[in-house]
Amino acid sequence: MCTKHKACSSQSINAIRPAGDACNAPKIAQVTAISSEQSADCCESESSCCASEPDEPAASCGKTESDSGLLKSWKVVGMDCPACARKVESATNKLAGVVSSKVLFATEKLVVRVNDAALFTQVEAAVIDAGFTLNALDGSTNNAAPQDQLTGWKKTLKDNFHILAISTGMAIAAAFKGSLPQLSEWLFTLTCILGLIPIASKALKLAKSGTPFAIETLMSVAAIGALYLGETVEAAMVLLLFLIGERLEAFAASRARSGVQALMSLVPEEATVIVDGVRQTKSASALVPGDIIEVAPGDRMPADGSLLDANASFDESALTGESLPVERHVGETVMAGAVLADKVVRLTVTSKQGENAIDRILHLIEEAESRKAPIERFLDKFSRWYTPLMMLVSLLVIITPPLMFAQPWETWVYRGLALLLIACPCALVISTPAAITSGLAAATRRGALIKGGAALEQLGNVQAIAFDKTGTLTLGKPHVTDVVVTADLDTEQVLALSGAIEQGSNHPLATSLIKYVEQRGITIPEAQEKKALVGVGIEGIVDGSNWILSAPSKVTFDIADEVMDKVVELENGGKTVVVLATENTVKGIIAWQDEVRADTAEAVEKLAKLGIDTIMLTGDNERSAHAIATPLGMDYKASLLPADKVTFVNELAQGRRVAMVGDGINDAPAMKAANIGIAMGGGTDVALETADAALTHNRLSELPVMIELSRATLSNIKQNVTLALGLKGIFLVTSLLGITGLWVAVLADSGATAIVTLNALRLLRHKSKFD
Repeated sequence: MCTKHKACSSQSINAIRPAGDACNAPKIAQVTAISSEQSADCCESESSCCASEPDEPAASCGKTESDSGLLKSWKVVGMDCPACARKVESATNKLAGVVSSKVLFATEKLVVRVNDAALFTQVEAAVIDAGFTLNALDGSTNNAAPQDQLTGWKKTLKDNFHILAISTGMAIAAAFKGSLPQLSEWLFTLTCILGLIPIASKALKLAKSGTPFAIETLMSVAAIGALYLGETVEAAMVLLLFLIGERLEAFAASRARSGVQALMSLVPEEATVIVDGVRQTKSASALVPGDIIEVAPGDRMPADGSLLDANASFDESALTGESLPVERHVGETVMAGAVLADKVVRLTVTSKQGENAIDRILHLIEEAESRKAPIERFLDKFSRWYTPLMMLVSLLVIITPPLMFAQPWETWVYRGLALLLIACPCALVISTPAAITSGLAAATRRGALIKGGAALEQLGNVQAIAFDKTGTLTLGKPHVTDVVVTADLDTEQVLALSGAIEQGSNHPLATSLIKYVEQRGITIPEAQEKKALVGVGIEGIVDGSNWILSAPSKVTFDIADEVMDKVVELENGGKTVVVLATENTVKGIIAWQDEVRADTAEAVEKLAKLGIDTIMLTGDNERSAHAIATPLGMDYKASLLPADKVTFVNELAQGRRVAMVGDGINDAPAMKAANIGIAMGGGTDVALETADAALTHNRLSELPVMIELSRATLSNIKQNVTLALGLKGIFLVTSLLGITGLWVAVLADSGATAIVTLNALRLLRHKSKFD
């Protein structure tokens, strides 16, 4: 039909699925048996999680010796930062029989694959022994911890009891310092010991579970050393500042996860189901495809559903960012989480449990965590050897001066402990994930899904963007504008023959043509032996004659001058043109016009202000491409087959970092070839799975904002790393010189952690200069 053959979906975020479904995290409330054949398919897939990050274990691919087994997921309670996630992974991965274990920090989920279901009990016990609590997501209890039902001030009191207890003890001890100094000293010591017990206990648990160099270990060593030196006030202060720092991290983590938690709460717990004409209440998690549900105005959709009996308006802003209600017609799919605006309607459930629009977005967010930015992977590896190395350095600081230079032991034990606390890598380790988590959450609020830190980093470094035309720069809804008869046929015959060849195709031009023909009441005859001609068009036999619909430039015979003049005239108007031919003679011309998106020009202008070059890649002819790209201020390449797009993107990527924006099947290879692929939310599943990011609301004007946010995130990471290392460097010198003591060392560490975390949280309120 024309040089492109692109499948298109009219739905928006309904099409979004995570890359490599078979390799993704298991569905909530489910234990699933996975065959080795399925796993092999997963790991051979180009878009699978196994292929995404060679240096990181994927959520379910994990260990390579075998991917068969059982999957189960839990919610982990008590994780304050990504370092906590690694502690849980270490505790579970070391168990014999565990194939893989992955913690998805954004959704607080632990996903484990085992060879034997009996191992699930051991997994739960190992996590609890490591100092965390578990809540099973499949309804089972086993050894999992019960849900914490406390709310309000009771929950606040429980969460902060340790801090309040130490603070109270220190306040009482300080009150007696002047009048009863001996009693004060004993109270400080008692406060420190009681405060140290849970921290030291957790340090021992973590050491047994495979994390011997945790921050709890460093704090315990420092506090015990301070007590040995008689520095009871500083020992208590060390513990208090550490606990305050932990609470700050927990607060920051909850804020960073707030967007995800808000998304998870969009689906109501119950739904009204119609059974034999009678309304019944049913758990939303128990809905299955085919159930008939009734939704009242103001209620949220409990699952994806197909509208049955009336047109209705739905508010989809929580998912797409589109502020205006969207009109849905009978037969169209409505997303889970959308709010019904006007009247009571009934729908047929179309999504399985764990596969509605909300679940698919959550899967994308979970998948994003396994795709860490290069700098984040480096810092993870760095921290693993950094902490034990600094413990060794601290030991050398303690023993070298006394043994070799006859210095007093008390002085250098004190300074060594201070060095140990300053060397704690918490601020450095959290500097990158805190910024990336905040950046991803901010992007999600703007209707942009970015699949992880690696994609976020690539997006911030983009220098040129290549755009597909149909469905990306344009709406992808072409309409027939011209039907020209060139021989012994009339208009109805040209349309009938063209419709016969195109019937059954899902190409946007084909569906537009069929709709146009049907609206005119023209009977479409049957065509036999229909065959798509890749990159050329389509042909078929109607009433014994072979007919072909082709792009004018792809026909194998000479076109008459007067016919070609008409083709040129239509193409100069920015229209897509095909010719209907038989026996090497053109019998008719059909032209379509696709409307350019209203915000395309705005997006190109904004990208230019960011210093980013733009270019349009299309399979359309040169004249049609020129008519669309030139007014937008873009370069263009026309008459490209899918393979040509890949070649051009590869050439473009040799000199600079390139992003490819597309929506169709034929765009997927080029998106994969680019440094980063960006899909339109209304595009095909293949494009969405291949892409590293997606614009769920189809607004191109948000693309420059997404890039601006990515650059702000990269800048924020650099600021955080500089702050973390800078403060450590300063206090390292002052501690070795004896200028600062233990409590300042803890303040430096906790303070640096708080500063980088709060700095990262600024991204949640990022304001674009284009707003």
